[in-house]
Amino acid sequence: MPEDSVIALILAAGAGTRMKSAKPKVIHEVLGTPLIRLVVQSVIAAGCQRVLTIVGHEAQTVIEALPIGVQSVFQHDRTGTAKAVLTAREALKGEDGYLLVAYGDMPLLRPETLRLLVDVCKDKAMAVLTASVDNPSGYGRIERDALGAIVGIIEDKDATSEQLGIHEINTGIYCFALDGLWERLQRIGNDNAQSEYYLTDMVEVCRAEGAEVASLQLNDPTEAHGVNSRVQLAEVAALLQQRVNARWMAEGVTMLAPDLVWVSPDSELGSDVVIHPMTFVTQKSVVGDGVQLGPSTRLVNSTVGAGSVIEESKVVDSIIGKNCDVGPRSYLRPGTVLADHAKVGASVEIKKSVIGAGSKVPHLSYLGDTTVGPDVNVGAGTITCNYDGEHKYPTEIGAGAFIGSDTMLVAPVRVGAGATIGAGSVITDDVPDRALGLGRARQVNKEGWVAAKGEDGRTRSDDEYHNEQKGA
Repeated sequence: MPEDSVIALILAAGAGTRMKSAKPKVIHEVLGTPLIRLVVQSVIAAGCQRVLTIVGHEAQTVIEALPIGVQSVFQHDRTGTAKAVLTAREALKGEDGYLLVAYGDMPLLRPETLRLLVDVCKDKAMAVLTASVDNPSGYGRIERDALGAIVGIIEDKDATSEQLGIHEINTGIYCFALDGLWERLQRIGNDNAQSEYYLTDMVEVCRAEGAEVASLQLNDPTEAHGVNSRVQLAEVAALLQQRVNARWMAEGVTMLAPDLVWVSPDSELGSDVVIHPMTFVTQKSVVGDGVQLGPSTRLVNSTVGAGSVIEESKVVDSIIGKNCDVGPRSYLRPGTVLADHAKVGASVEIKKSVIGAGSKVPHLSYLGDTTVGPDVNVGAGTITCNYDGEHKYPTEIGAGAFIGSDTMLVAPVRVGAGATIGAGSVITDDVPDRALGLGRARQVNKEGWVAAKGEDGRTRSDDEYHNEQKGA
């Protein structure tokens, strides 16, 4: 890539009506990530020092989907791609170097491809990314002269029958030298079938003044796939899934059924990770060496330490230490932290809580806003009652404590280190260190109660019962 500064401009002002959706096209997700975020990630990885987006339809929704630091400019005049680029003129005032123009619905662009495009644009007015495809219908065609130089880009609706037979297409991805760009854009007219200002006409504008136009043809035409419908969204997702999975398998990850594993491009996997079918790893999740995930597991923006096992569970915005065991059918909600060697068993829900090293929450429990020390055993059916209808309150369980099954800990409450809570207790007051806490109603046994209950369901008195027995 040239040493000159490179700025990325991502066009994302359209409504995407063929998606038939209430939300903008570019925020529909692929592998758990909005389309436009994937494009932003690619241009940043390509070395762009600044990223600018052109927004329009549902602008605020699009802006909220962008990473921090990405600037947005609203496009009022939506009469073509040339007008879209001109919208950025004021925001880029005083900038020099190169402008890389991409679309917010093309998530398959590789950073190395974008770097090459900028390279071929060095000392040129512009460079065009092209592709050769079997079915060019709907795409602009690349016209070349006898020496192979690009002489024009003809939109599909404006093409002659001869031009429609061209199989080299315009992908819509360009690089421009910023020097002279704005003046050239203003020379573009709208004498075409759509009465729009096409950015493709920059080729003719440049050639008319003797400025050189370069091109780069894709080795893999699938990089140019855009999304205009739900069908294309699924096609792009499948292509990206295959690409990402192939990368990780080459790095030493085992996927027992790659077609049933989904890993976002911004997630990281260690070596000797094993991923079982129907597992999703998304939103910058980080998975350590030797981890086993799945089956039927979803990991969202979370970290999993080496050697841990997560089975049939959902983990969101959480941190799991080394050699932990989670699941099956557990839910770790945002703010959950498991220290090394912690265990969260079957059908457990944990929210905004810290589980200490070696501690166990084996099954059928809920812990919310709770701090659990190391080597604690939380019995089945334990619930922290952390919400009174208006406010959330904390629970603290000290190191080495033993919580009996079917216990309710009514927050705010503290169970001391080494303390024991009897099964079936409702604990409303703090329990001191190494104490036994009991919160049960007194048991009452009614001798002969079952036998005294007649077929009609009415309980007999003792006299009635004995008289009936004598009569029998």
